[in-house]
Amino acid sequence: MADITMAVPILEALAPTKRLIADKAYDADRLRAWLQDKGIEAVIPGRAARAVAYPLKRAAYRHRNVIERMFGHLKNWKRIATRYDRLAVNYLAAIVLVAIVTQWLG
Repeated sequence: MADITMAVPILEALAPTKRLIADKAYDADRLRAWLQDKGIEAVIPGRAARAVAYPLKRAAYRHRNVIERMFGHLKNWKRIATRYDRLAVNYLAAIVLVAIVTQWLG
């Protein structure tokens, strides 16, 4: 299943935000319309095949790199990459712990 199919349900479950920074996989008219209805700024680069080009705030999009690097660090931890934990709460706790350690050590 594509990530974008769960984008709206996940965003509805989160606290309101001002901006969504995402990659090209989230460039869909339906998602952009939903974000506009909620008053959320979409910082999503357009796909190459898109007929209508949307403006992109490059300064805001650069912040996405911080999150991508954190996921790269998380994948270096075997426990996270292989999902040893059976319970979701334990897996989430491991992710939080590793995220804190990797960001703290820098």
